[in-house]
Amino acid sequence: MYLLLVFLPLLSSISLLLLGRFLGRQGASLLVIFFIFLSFFCSFYTFCEVSLLSTTCLVLLPLSWFTVDILDANWVFLFDPLSATMLLVVFFVSSLVHLYSLEYMSDDPHLIRFMSYLSFFTFFMTILVTSGNFVQMFFGWEGVGLSSYLLINFWFTRIQANKSAFKAMVINRIGDWGLSFGIFLIFLFLGTIDFFVTFLLSNFVFNDYIYIFQLPIKIADLIAFFLFLGVVGKSAQFGLHTWLPDAMEGPTPVSALIHAATMVTAGVFLIIRCSAIFELASSVMFLVSFLGALTAFFGSTVALFQTDLKKIIAYSTCSQLGYMIFACGFSLYSAGLFHFFNHAFFKALLFLSAGSIIHALFGEQDIYKMGGLDIYLPFTAQMILIGSTALASFPFLSGFYSKDWILEVASSFFYFDGLLMLTLVSQAALFTILYSDSLARFVFDGDELFPTPAAFAAGEPQYKMASALAILAIPSIFSGFLFKDFFLGLGSFALSESIFLLPLNANYLESEFMFAYWRILPVLFSFFFVFLIIAGFDFLLPFFYRIKALLLNVFDFVYFALVGWVDFFSLNWFFDACLNMWAVKLFLNFSSEVTFKLIDKGVLEVFGPFALAKVFSAFAANISRVTSGYIFHYSFIMVWGVVLLLLCNLLNFDSLNIEIILVELFFFLNYFFNFTRKI
Repeated sequence: MYLLLVFLPLLSSISLLLLGRFLGRQGASLLVIFFIFLSFFCSFYTFCEVSLLSTTCLVLLPLSWFTVDILDANWVFLFDPLSATMLLVVFFVSSLVHLYSLEYMSDDPHLIRFMSYLSFFTFFMTILVTSGNFVQMFFGWEGVGLSSYLLINFWFTRIQANKSAFKAMVINRIGDWGLSFGIFLIFLFLGTIDFFVTFLLSNFVFNDYIYIFQLPIKIADLIAFFLFLGVVGKSAQFGLHTWLPDAMEGPTPVSALIHAATMVTAGVFLIIRCSAIFELASSVMFLVSFLGALTAFFGSTVALFQTDLKKIIAYSTCSQLGYMIFACGFSLYSAGLFHFFNHAFFKALLFLSAGSIIHALFGEQDIYKMGGLDIYLPFTAQMILIGSTALASFPFLSGFYSKDWILEVASSFFYFDGLLMLTLVSQAALFTILYSDSLARFVFDGDELFPTPAAFAAGEPQYKMASALAILAIPSIFSGFLFKDFFLGLGSFALSESIFLLPLNANYLESEFMFAYWRILPVLFSFFFVFLIIAGFDFLLPFFYRIKALLLNVFDFVYFALVGWVDFFSLNWFFDACLNMWAVKLFLNFSSEVTFKLIDKGVLEVFGPFALAKVFSAFAANISRVTSGYIFHYSFIMVWGVVLLLLCNLLNFDSLNIEIILVELFFFLNYFFNFTRKI
């Protein structure tokens, strides 16, 4: 059954590609829904058997992928509590996205190809989370990147979709290079790529030091750094995050499946899977936590000033991924996994609800051109409300139990670095409340700003899309409460078989003895800021407009300074502009002037093809002179050839000397014929 779980999505994808035109849209739809829901039931059974009963299963296929010297890459599938939890989320969200897509993409003539791509991605994600060695995991890692490229570029006639897909592929290559180099270092020091052997020997080998430019570097720090580089690329952390918002050019179901719930969390999965390595790399763990906190703050500030509906949710995803990485940096692996578990549900709900709005408004995504949609889309409005409040960690919804627990534990680190990171993630939590409220308010409240024809056509989705939204709303509300004891707390040992934790880093112990006011503080802040937002929008908005007019008329420099800050946040901290100006532009100029004009068109062509052409032309011309047509020339060559062979036989010359003598004879004859012709 475990192998059935792995290969059913691949069978579905291949069947749609090969038989889709014969099955038709209805037949292909029934086939893909049957396969994906069967895979989900298998994943649910696996979760109950492996995670709840703590029975880890290792499936070793009698097949060898490839063998190079001592590197033997076998097909090994590991089903432990970590992979079983990931599989449950992947197949639950994937099955609902497949169902949702049948209606959302019903007008698209290439629906069958789209569904095949979705199943193709699900297969590679399954390979990634069930791999038993690093090479097989890298195969799944690259496979989800390929699937992401195909799905972002699904509407390949759109130039912006081409650019976004290419950008996602190129930026992810940077992180993938880091991951591949980290795997190479593991094999270099251990001679194996198997998970169990690597984690068993890591404490004995990776604590040693190597010297690079006379600097002692811990092996664990070096390996963990390159592995984390792969995490930064795949999970869109600050620095390699720019591909994630642009990936919204793909269809909305793609955003829900890949860029919110599953693929972008592969980096979090990698850190948790390699916890035995990261626990030994204290320096890298600080980098992990700091970059996660910075990403959480960055994503929340940028999302607050976006006007595109899908980009608001995309930057929100970037921010929430920062929370997960931040938790892993403090060795709170269970908390990071728990936040991923909850985040997948309410973020998929938000993306699919946004797709319902875009579908009803004929592709409109600007929230400033919406408003008043609660009359036309009451069901979608409730789904957005549930997803937004869960995202904002409103008390007793799913996000509350995971995000607030991360903040509680982080607040127990009473030193400067810990307080700095706690400040960043706390401010990110505040901004999350603000943009969650503004998203729902601009879309569903106020005046109707969309065109009149769209108002007449706007309507609720049909049963396929509506049922997917309704099902996702249930775990968005209750998953945190139902599974908090499974993931968190002193009595939870469900993930102990998958996570290695040093006693020194058991930070969750301190959270059990925190004062009550520390625990209730996030709840009070949530209620306070919700009240402040309601009062600001509903009662103080006219006052704010008066302040704006006063600043514009009297203190115009203050007003334009504030507008400059708004532009700073709305334009992604000017990160893309600086990247294009200082990195991309310089790289393109260097590529054009140096590598292309100087090296390609200059050195390589002069000393390469052109030089070889001249040499061979001269060589062929000299060879042609030997065939003079005179019989005494040929007799002369034959006699000297026989004499040379006899001489070599008598002196016992080896083959190399014979070749040298023949070459010298050739040049002698060439000179002889040229001399005789001149005479």
